[in-house]
Amino acid sequence: MAIINTILSLISIQVDVVDTTAVTNVTDTVATAVAQAAQPIQQELSVWDLCLKGGFLMIPLAILSIISIYILIERFLAIKAAAKEDSTFMKRIKDYIVDGEIDSAINLCKNTNTPYARLIMKGISRIGRPMNDVLVAIENVGNLEIAKLEKGFPWLATTAAGAPMLGFLGTVTGMVSAFFALASAGGSANISILANGIYEALVTTVAGLIVGIIAMFAYNFLVSRVNNVMNQLEAKTMEFMDLLNEPVKK
Repeated sequence: MAIINTILSLISIQVDVVDTTAVTNVTDTVATAVAQAAQPIQQELSVWDLCLKGGFLMIPLAILSIISIYILIERFLAIKAAAKEDSTFMKRIKDYIVDGEIDSAINLCKNTNTPYARLIMKGISRIGRPMNDVLVAIENVGNLEIAKLEKGFPWLATTAAGAPMLGFLGTVTGMVSAFFALASAGGSANISILANGIYEALVTTVAGLIVGIIAMFAYNFLVSRVNNVMNQLEAKTMEFMDLLNEPVKK
């Protein structure tokens, strides 16, 4: 009987150990599940998803951004070509004029095909008239050339000012929709309804500011490039006028 009692005691101890281990495992599992549930769920939102959530005002903002980028690239290439300078151009013009080869000088201007070449060609066509008339004709052509280089600049200026305003308009309309949804929810309203509406409304503000900043920097950059061309035209004009005065001085 003593042996049987000893065996029963050992079995009871093992059962207690197994029960304790099982309870511990269950407790750890529950604790892990609770900890995972307590962790906030991180949501990732792509740029495309944000754009889709911005509403219909994202469409004109996208169009304005495309137009601004196109004008920036197209005008940059045009101004770069206009600023290209031939260091021997004025020397050859001087030689032709001194030798009386006016037609050759005009043909050189036509073949050069730059703004300053068209200025000089207009001045050559006015040789023999009063100097003031020659200068006025050159200045008129210069104004036309600058106007050609500034084509598209009003679009950039309008976009720089108007894109942020469109963004703010989208934010205001989005806020109105968010508060309307909150009011319509009634007793089931919660902060998530308002938060979702607000961050979706702010998307248009961010987009409008980005487009406006791009347009503003593009406009100022291109204006500085045009100013460099204007300085070049003024220098060529003064050089040509001095050239016309040289025979008189002799």
